[in-house]
Amino acid sequence: MGKGHTITIEKGTQRVRVVHDGQVLAESDRPLLLRETGAPVRYYLPAEDVRLDLLTPSETHTHCPFKGTASYWSVPGAQDLVWSYPEPKPDVTEIKDHLCFYDVEVL
Repeated sequence: MGKGHTITIEKGTQRVRVVHDGQVLAESDRPLLLRETGAPVRYYLPAEDVRLDLLTPSETHTHCPFKGTASYWSVPGAQDLVWSYPEPKPDVTEIKDHLCFYDVEVL
């Protein structure tokens, strides 16, 4: 990590759910909590707990110097709502095969 920049990842025990326009997009009781300097806590959910059939791949890709290149998915009315790191950097390999949403409901 860079000077003063840290990322920690831990297994969460709380149940999280993602709902968009009344449709449940994801529900998991095994999220990974990613804490990164200067950013809110993000919940990365296993792909098996996400309704991938409701997501459409986006053309958007962003690069994080600490996590790698992110790929995005959209749902009708919400562009780039979901992202993941298909090939994460070595320090954050735990997030491979996990997806992250901007807004999650912690139950």
